[in-house]
Amino acid sequence: MASILTPPTPLLLSKPSHPLLFPRILSSPPLGRGSAVGRPRSPLPLTRCSSKGLGAADEEISRATLLWRAAKLPIYSVALVPLTVGSAAAYLQTGLFFGKRYLVLLAASALVITWLNLSNDVYDFDTGADRDKKESVVNIIGSRTVTQIAAYICLALGFMGIVWAFAEARDTRFLLLITYAIICGYVYQCPPFRLSYQGLGEPLCFAAFGPFATTAFYFSNSSKNLLSGTGLLPLTRTVLSASVLVGLTTTLILFCSHFHQIDGDLAVGKMSPLVRIGTEAGSRIVKFGVTSLYVLLLVFGLSKALPSTCVFLCALTAPMGKLVADFVEQNHNDNIKIFMAKYYCVRLHAIFGAALAFGFFLGRRGITG
Repeated sequence: MASILTPPTPLLLSKPSHPLLFPRILSSPPLGRGSAVGRPRSPLPLTRCSSKGLGAADEEISRATLLWRAAKLPIYSVALVPLTVGSAAAYLQTGLFFGKRYLVLLAASALVITWLNLSNDVYDFDTGADRDKKESVVNIIGSRTVTQIAAYICLALGFMGIVWAFAEARDTRFLLLITYAIICGYVYQCPPFRLSYQGLGEPLCFAAFGPFATTAFYFSNSSKNLLSGTGLLPLTRTVLSASVLVGLTTTLILFCSHFHQIDGDLAVGKMSPLVRIGTEAGSRIVKFGVTSLYVLLLVFGLSKALPSTCVFLCALTAPMGKLVADFVEQNHNDNIKIFMAKYYCVRLHAIFGAALAFGFFLGRRGITG
């Protein structure tokens, strides 16, 4: 999705070497309380200092670095985690794991995420949000049309893998839910909807990667083949609980990606949550979100919706959660430092998802002796 999948562009790679070149950065006043958009912030022209008058700063960014940023490889955890958690929840239920199906769906999910990345770059280029963004794929390739064609080729190939998995699982719920997840991605960023511009990205993200995708991948482990020893999987509170936790960690990534983009979002009329409430209130929401993640984990454990192994292993990720909350609280008004908040959230998402999946595996091993 747009903000989830497009790593924000940092203004500078390192601390300015000469204060006279960046006087307004070094003397920017702190964020004021009660501001709807985080006043006072560094003026918008300052954020474009690398494009004019300071060409040397741009030259420091190598083409390899731009390609790495454009590839957005860390963000592909949003494809890996729902699939792995959903498959692990199915393993807890049945004791079966379909390796070939998992790998095909992993490739298909990566292709769908690539479609989201590329189409996001295309439509953000159209609105002007990415016209000066050097790691935008459109700017790197130099062709909007080629980027858009590549995006839809990825979507088509990804959906072919999904259809193959559906033919193996023969569970209509899987196909419907994964289709709903893709539709959420489309209406989030693509015309004529572009619901991200209305500030609706977070609920769409939660639904797409949580209840829709995670539960869909759980159902992808169904099978009507009697030789496999299983049938259509039941919808359980275990997979629903896990999907809520996955949706929450994914949504934190999207929410934190807005912090350094307020000026740019305002310029193109994108009313993200942080444009509406400001960065100080946003930092409190991040802390509330992280706290809610672990409170829900405890509630799901006490209610026996999740195995104790999941609760224990996921609780070990609490220091990473605290790091996310503290970092955002301390740097929410610093456009340069807050760039990293999204990637701290990616780390939390990845290790929390891994802990959840491994907890399901250990839970099953405990059940079977």
